[in-house]
Amino acid sequence: MTIETPCILLCSIDERTGYCFGCGRSGGEIAAWMEYSDEERRALMAELPARLETIERRPRRQTRRQRLKAQTTASGSPENETLEDGPATRDQSTETGRTS
Repeated sequence: MTIETPCILLCSIDERTGYCFGCGRSGGEIAAWMEYSDEERRALMAELPARLETIERRPRRQTRRQRLKAQTTASGSPENETLEDGPATRDQSTETGRTS
């Protein structure tokens, strides 16, 4: 038997509403989902589209390059950002005092 679920594996709770950004359920509803009857699940799933409309969606993650572009466009100059898309790297030999 397959249990229908609204989960889309985007699990993060909106602090303002208390609903999951992905499915629209509250933390308590997510935790109790397996205990609900089929009728309770269907009734809750009918409410979810309206709930999802109340959630202020977070923008998708931006790379540093995208943030820099947005900052440059907004202010005309970057604010302490680099064009690197990944984490800053350091030469470990200078940290340990060793040289190659």
